[in-house]
Amino acid sequence: MLVANGIENQKYLNGPDQIIPAEDYINWRPGGHVKLRIGARGTDSEPPISVPGLLNRTVARYPDEPALFSKRNGKWESITYREYRNRVRIVAKAFIKLGLERFNSVGILGFNSEEWYVSDLAAIHAGGYVAGIYTTNSAEACFHCLNTSRANICVVQDKKQLDKVLSIKSRLGDLRAIIQWEGNVDTSVPGVYSWQQVLEIGAKEPDTQLDYILKTISINECCTLVYTSGTVGQPKAVMLTHDSLTWNAYTSSLRVVNIQPTVDRIVSYLPLSHVAAQIMDIYITLANGVPVYFAQPDALKGSLVQTLKEVRPTRFMGVPRVWEKMHEQITAVGASRGSLARSIAAWARDKGTKHHLARINGYEGTTCGYKLAKKMVFNKLKESLGFDNCQLFVAAAAPLSPDVKKFFLSLDIPILDAFGMSEVSGPHTLTAYPKFREDGAGELLEGTETKLGGSESVNGPGELMIRGRHVFMGYLNDEEKTRAAFDSEGWLLTGDIGRVDSQNMLYITGRIKDLLITAGGENIAPVLIEQTVQAELPHVGYAVLVGDKRKFLAILLTLKGKIDPSNGDALDELDTEAKKWVSGLGSKAETISEIVKSKDPLVHKAIEDGINRANKKAISNAQKVQKFSILPADFSVNSGELGPTLKIKRNVVYDKYKDVIENFYRE
Repeated sequence: MLVANGIENQKYLNGPDQIIPAEDYINWRPGGHVKLRIGARGTDSEPPISVPGLLNRTVARYPDEPALFSKRNGKWESITYREYRNRVRIVAKAFIKLGLERFNSVGILGFNSEEWYVSDLAAIHAGGYVAGIYTTNSAEACFHCLNTSRANICVVQDKKQLDKVLSIKSRLGDLRAIIQWEGNVDTSVPGVYSWQQVLEIGAKEPDTQLDYILKTISINECCTLVYTSGTVGQPKAVMLTHDSLTWNAYTSSLRVVNIQPTVDRIVSYLPLSHVAAQIMDIYITLANGVPVYFAQPDALKGSLVQTLKEVRPTRFMGVPRVWEKMHEQITAVGASRGSLARSIAAWARDKGTKHHLARINGYEGTTCGYKLAKKMVFNKLKESLGFDNCQLFVAAAAPLSPDVKKFFLSLDIPILDAFGMSEVSGPHTLTAYPKFREDGAGELLEGTETKLGGSESVNGPGELMIRGRHVFMGYLNDEEKTRAAFDSEGWLLTGDIGRVDSQNMLYITGRIKDLLITAGGENIAPVLIEQTVQAELPHVGYAVLVGDKRKFLAILLTLKGKIDPSNGDALDELDTEAKKWVSGLGSKAETISEIVKSKDPLVHKAIEDGINRANKKAISNAQKVQKFSILPADFSVNSGELGPTLKIKRNVVYDKYKDVIENFYRE
């Protein structure tokens, strides 16, 4: 029996690919439904389909094609799409048996794996919501997600994550089962099950109840919760419908990414609790029968390149920090080579840059010099990174520095942009090469609507406002914030400031909440100034501009330190390249604390010179940086300054270093 908004409804039993009538485009209630913005023609007229419907369609098309690859005991093992669906149904039946109720959630807490994918789709098939939780979350942060999503079940990777949930279990009135998929499982603990036990439970259950629940599902109801980063207040549960996810996957994959069904392959390593990884790794691949290879849990601590070299993916998406790390490694290797090798590399980069700039400007650009550079340098570099078969490189989750983009472009690796947010199910822009802008955020996706609020020109700049089938339905159980997210005409208010050029390319110039308004009344977007400073000082780790309601701008800087591969903590020791830079200045310091405590004059002078160079590019005196401070440690997820996708949590930084900031402005 279907219960929507607390009212029993037996009229709609044609699911999962049915649309239940709704009166509005927004809804924050568990079990609520929304209208869909289906167009009369074009991309937005694509027939809607549910997540179970999408899986069934793919199984019908590619039943025996490999779906998921996991590395076990040093060997890659796979399951087919037919086996994938079978496991989803078995686990869905187990979830129902273990107490998952309609419109309640299954929390998933672990690194990317077959079990993560199966649990995700099983929760949806069983009529619940998926609620991905970052593995770096504290026990209290996990409590917030599990409590607000009314989790009946939590699926965890290992004992470390299990212990977090057990420590808060007594406060979670809806939680009925915890399932651990990896390592030794102490099933003597009440309510704790191993993955094998879950498979056995589900295999014994008849299909009757699952099939009935599938009939009650509709395309225009919520199926997935994505929690916002929580940089301002507690994370909100973004409600994504079946249609938001499946339509966005269709639009992105077929119209821009140009996925080749069963031919392409990707490596899954970015957190699946983030919407970018969900749409790319789960839904675009599912829509096209593309195999997914799971990286090792320590991928972002060093093992990713080895996995890439083994898998040789055809599509690759990275957050800015991943690209920055690769940039640092390539630069370090190049610097260690002899003068002849460095000269050849410089020559090749020149040919690569000219080739791609010609293509971007509408010319062929394939000269003999470029072909030779490709053979001598680019192909070998790509092979060393595992990119020799890769046809698409994307940066997502945060802006990538134009200088890093230019660097990779010169190496025959054009990194394309995607702009999006949890509230639009992933991307709102995605660039198809050879469209490329060093400072752009990608091309607006076909079938979506964009408006720039508060601007006298239709092209902006103004607040980016969005409508379309990819837009979320609301924040779970939060009417006030849901209504505040939209204007009276149903436009999603993103809070980003942007403009659009004549070729439908979006440029993000700032964020309303991040804007600094100086005491003189000038509005300043910090990201562009921060990137300019970092370009002049490549051994600076992070830069955070301050100056809101102040007389002048100042900047907080970190020096690049080594990261402990065992736990992700930022260490005091300078990383290799930063150490070389400091030594080259004549300083004997080897740690960040030495530089900070001694106020190392050589390092401070070098940073001052770099900021002066950056200031020469400022568009006004008000946008020049007047003071700086080197912070005592590099940022990390563990220390709280970075979110799970390595974006800076500005409010955390401002609060943590409020005394340093106040010192800038003392007379």
